[in-house]
Amino acid sequence: MAATLFAVACSAPKSEIDRKVDDLLAQMTLHEKVGQMNQLSGGAWLADQAAKGEVGSILNCVDPAEINAVQKAAVEQSRLGIPILVSRDVIHGFRTIFPIPLGLAATFDPEIVEEGARIAAVEATASGVRWTFSPMLDVARDPRWGRVAEGSGEDPYLDVQMGVAMVKGYQGEDLSDPTAMAACIKHFVGYGAAEGGRDYNSTMISERSLRNTYFPAFKATAEAGAATLMTSFNEIDGIPSTGNKWLLKDILRDEWGWEGMVVTDWNSAGEMIAHGFSRDLKHTTEQAVNAGVDMDMMSYGFIQYIEELVKEGKISESEIDRAVRNILKLKFELGLFENPYVDETLSAKVDYAPEHLAAAKQTAIESAILLQNKGNVLPLDKAKTILVTGPLADAPHDQLGTWAFDGQKEHTVTPLAALRKEYNVIWEPGLAYSRDRNKSSFAKVRAAASRADAAVVFVGEEAILSGEAHSLSNLNLQGAQSELIAEVAKAGKPVVVVVIAGRPLTIERDLANCDAMLYSFHPGTMGGPALADLIKGKAVPSGKTPMTFLRDAGQAPFYYNHNNSGRPCNGTETLLEDIPAEAGQTSLGCTSYYLDTGYGPHLPFGYGLSYTTFEYGAPAVAEPVVGKDDVVKASVELKNTGKYEATEVVQLYVRDLVGSVVRPVKELKGFRRVTLAPGESANVEFELPVSDLAFWNIDMEYVVEPGDFQLWIAGDSASGAPVGFIVR
Repeated sequence: MAATLFAVACSAPKSEIDRKVDDLLAQMTLHEKVGQMNQLSGGAWLADQAAKGEVGSILNCVDPAEINAVQKAAVEQSRLGIPILVSRDVIHGFRTIFPIPLGLAATFDPEIVEEGARIAAVEATASGVRWTFSPMLDVARDPRWGRVAEGSGEDPYLDVQMGVAMVKGYQGEDLSDPTAMAACIKHFVGYGAAEGGRDYNSTMISERSLRNTYFPAFKATAEAGAATLMTSFNEIDGIPSTGNKWLLKDILRDEWGWEGMVVTDWNSAGEMIAHGFSRDLKHTTEQAVNAGVDMDMMSYGFIQYIEELVKEGKISESEIDRAVRNILKLKFELGLFENPYVDETLSAKVDYAPEHLAAAKQTAIESAILLQNKGNVLPLDKAKTILVTGPLADAPHDQLGTWAFDGQKEHTVTPLAALRKEYNVIWEPGLAYSRDRNKSSFAKVRAAASRADAAVVFVGEEAILSGEAHSLSNLNLQGAQSELIAEVAKAGKPVVVVVIAGRPLTIERDLANCDAMLYSFHPGTMGGPALADLIKGKAVPSGKTPMTFLRDAGQAPFYYNHNNSGRPCNGTETLLEDIPAEAGQTSLGCTSYYLDTGYGPHLPFGYGLSYTTFEYGAPAVAEPVVGKDDVVKASVELKNTGKYEATEVVQLYVRDLVGSVVRPVKELKGFRRVTLAPGESANVEFELPVSDLAFWNIDMEYVVEPGDFQLWIAGDSASGAPVGFIVR
């Protein structure tokens, strides 16, 4: 019923657009229809093809003059004057770069994420871009996969909240607004579950896991009005997404009732040949179109073979009409027929606007996570002279992070530049870049540390080390960065480490050599001032880990919301150092753990400290027994017991103790950002609809099963004691 209502709601107000689409479609030749299904990368040099009606969309052009040249050819020279749709990977900002999406997720603040997406749309559309390939909704539980940087981490609920916020921000209230940018929810589906964390690798996901874990964010953003969807590179159960009729028609269209436009990922149609699913490019074109793809990105197969395949009866023209109708509808919705051109002077007026920079700074502040603060070393509010060292202290390019194509490093404000406004800074880089192993300057760094009141060491990853095709099997700090931290510690001064990276690294060894650590997923243009404010104490950290931090890469994949085995770890297991020489062969306890690292992660999902301390009371539920149509009302008393006004992300977790299929040990079901003054208390309340406890059961039905549940309200996924309730 929900899918049907959604389809009706989306289509009803578009009757005038539907009529225009039908009128235009009736005038088109098959060749012109196929042209609309063809997306190419480039700018003004595509004008000839645009004039022939052989390209429906372009990507990777952000020069307004070039965009207008291609648009002029399409609108004024092609037979029907259908405008071009201009697209770009605007992932975490256009000119003003915000933290990478994993950093956005660390804010647990959908409102500020929506604001950032709106700013990205305002800047991108000023350069002529009306379609972005974002948000990435791939639930990712393996930090070895480089593209964890582009998503919201390991939790489906957090993924939903961040994804919906980004769609709303990009698209605004009305797609016809010139500042609206069509969102593209990607990659459908399961791409983040690539085996071994190796990009593009196979995924083995059951239908139940797809429905319970990997579908929710796509369904929620589709219902929020996302205009487009992108297929993924991976195959599931032997069928690549781009040729998967079950995904693109049965689920997306028929079950969910979604009416947007589907585009392939870059040559993902052509790559079905390498998968062994297609014989050749002609075959892959047949498979993709018949599966439900509307537009082809850069395989060149559609433009070459669709007409031939229609003549051969292998693709019906009704399939082509379906695809082209979706494309034309989007162009009408964006107002491109009425306003195809971009004001070539506009971008200079909106790029890096002061309010955009302020929002980017605040987002970077909220995204930073305090992982350690021994002796309350942070903030350094009384220090006068500090040593600043490390390869990420003054790295304006790398600070922007992955997939920041249009950010300009000359506008980046680095931590070094920002800290120089707050302290007397001694600057010794120590290492030239994150992979540098040259330790020849370490003696100078150590000597400088001895002259300072404190040392701040900026380490992490260059931007190129995370993102697409940048998987790693070793998650330690690269190069000699760990050695640099240890060398600074030898000076005996307070040591603050700031990690600027694209993924959760294995930093347990580094925490042992510092007093405090701030973790900042590549923070973007204003990362420097944000981190300086946090270090000085002008701002207080509130970020939380959006992924589990591992002790060792060998633990991956690891995630908090796992199912229990029949022999779960109990914390009393034998470790390597406990085993005597020539020990008899035993099973050492028969539980699920590692001999060398034990079971638990280094830091749990949802973890993050503050400069103050928060005290949680025992959670309470208003009614211990509820029905399936009721709402669970839960609350906790939260008190700021420290010295700073600060914000805590209060998290609600639930466990279904017995199900017809095994249920996760915990699931995030809500969160709230709560700001309290020192000594202030608040009763934090949640309302959890019992319907949110539904899952796909043993009969593959989406239901709430009656039974016993536990509920936690805490500061992370590993804290607090539960309270029980019953669903009748």
